Amino acid sequence: MSEFGVLSLVPPLLAIVLAIATRRPMLSLFLGIWSGAIIYTESLGIAQTFDWIVGAIIADDGFHVQILLFTLLLGSGVALIWRLGGATAVREWATARLQTQRTVGLTTWFLGMAMFFDDYANTAIVGSTMREISDQLRISREKLSYIVDSTAAPVATIALSSWVAFQLSLIGDAYEGLGAEGAPTAFETFVRSIPYNTYALLAIVMVGLIVYTGRDYGEMLEAEHRARSTGKVSREDAQPLQEVEKDLGAPIETRPMLRTFFAPVVVLVAVTLAGAFWTGYQSWTASQVEAGAPTTVQGAAAADGYVQVFVDIVGAGDFAGALVWGSFAMVATAIAIGIAYDLFDLGTAVDTVLDGFRLMLTAVTILVLAWTISAVAEALETGAYVTNLVGDAIPTALLPVVVLFVAAFIAFTMGSSWATMGIVTPIAIELAYDLTGGFDAMPVVVGAVFSGAIFGDHSSPISDTTVLSATFTGADLIDHVRTQLPYAVTVMLVVVICYLLDGYLGVSPLLFLPLGVVLLTGLVYGLSELDASRKGLHPIAAERVSLEGGPDREHGPEREQDRDGESEFGSD
Repeated sequence: MSEFGVLSLVPPLLAIVLAIATRRPMLSLFLGIWSGAIIYTESLGIAQTFDWIVGAIIADDGFHVQILLFTLLLGSGVALIWRLGGATAVREWATARLQTQRTVGLTTWFLGMAMFFDDYANTAIVGSTMREISDQLRISREKLSYIVDSTAAPVATIALSSWVAFQLSLIGDAYEGLGAEGAPTAFETFVRSIPYNTYALLAIVMVGLIVYTGRDYGEMLEAEHRARSTGKVSREDAQPLQEVEKDLGAPIETRPMLRTFFAPVVVLVAVTLAGAFWTGYQSWTASQVEAGAPTTVQGAAAADGYVQVFVDIVGAGDFAGALVWGSFAMVATAIAIGIAYDLFDLGTAVDTVLDGFRLMLTAVTILVLAWTISAVAEALETGAYVTNLVGDAIPTALLPVVVLFVAAFIAFTMGSSWATMGIVTPIAIELAYDLTGGFDAMPVVVGAVFSGAIFGDHSSPISDTTVLSATFTGADLIDHVRTQLPYAVTVMLVVVICYLLDGYLGVSPLLFLPLGVVLLTGLVYGLSELDASRKGLHPIAAERVSLEGGPDREHGPEREQDRDGESEFGSD
């Protein structure tokens, strides 16, 4: 139990409430950190505040420094692509093929699932790629941020990625800590936990439902109507974390070429994946030598199987370092293309790189402060306080739901799904073993930890992936959180129902997952109709927008009204 008790909740909750209320995330985060320092030191706490900020930057053996470098270099890559006219070329190419909001949304969704290997790279590549065509078809920045954010982490947590490697290590360490015989392998538990990572699976489905049906509710409904009727993809007084057009000026449009966009992006992906696998293979080989085991893939696979060996190699990879190499290669490629095609000289290239750094300063600052508030929560043992508060006398059937909410609350207050997984996974596994005396419940509680952690991450304005999603889609951070939250809560409600069906009625994932999809579909239709009726709007802001920027009346909605309730577009 945390020695600070309920006071350990004050810093993260203060930061979150202030961020949502004032729409000033940097000030809110700093005040949250400072309040933690006051509680921790029982004094003014200024020195402790800055000690935590510095410590957050250099924490995790330089992992955060690598992510900052990746973010800055990626900003430079985006700036170079913009300056070279790559975004213009993509817009011209896409407008000939992606004719509707639905096709753009579905393309963004599919891209998000394809970029499964890392959530940071996912948000950066997909957000930057789809922003221009999204604006062209009057899709709100809030909607684009939702699609990007709610695809990135859920996909990464169930696919071959740095997330899976981290999750496997947590499960393995927890089993070692139990010291019990007959424990399954970490990989077996992880695979069996995937259906119980129900939030991640249903969040991906939810994005597809929202995009395909075109139905919205909550503040997203108003945002989409605003973008549809006025062309303003952001709120009037919004403060986007990245404004490429304003910060970088007009692009070079003498020769817009697709290669100026796709070549740097392909190099980024290829170098990142190659670097991750190369470092993983090096580390795996060294560990095999130390253990006196076979050092060839074939030799190791004879004992453990190719799948396990492949997972071990991926798990040993340095994904953060690989992202830095990939983003640097992206910048170098863009500069080489610009010089080779005589689009700019080396001096202009360097100036553009520096402009890209400046483009990312707000995002980097918020990232550092978000990591710091997580460090504050660790110092005050917020996670331990919450976990111990609800850990006693839990009915076995209700255990997954309790674990789900504990993980969600910790992730929401800490802003880190990884930190939440690190705190809750060993406790949940030990608790499940004590309650059941075996390992049958392990996949369920592990899936519940991951589900809750991702939900809390999606709901929190102090989450790094939330920040990056807003950054690369050019959205206002708090607008992104406020519009995404109702959708995340909807999915969470269905997850709870699925867990209760499993715990009390023994309904397997083969049944409760399809049922969850049906429930989501019904909720999307019902809530969109209810909210639209309440606000005097149509539940579908637009079914089609012409590429000239106006509504396509032939394929438009049956009725659309402005906020005063007056019809703006007549029915067909």
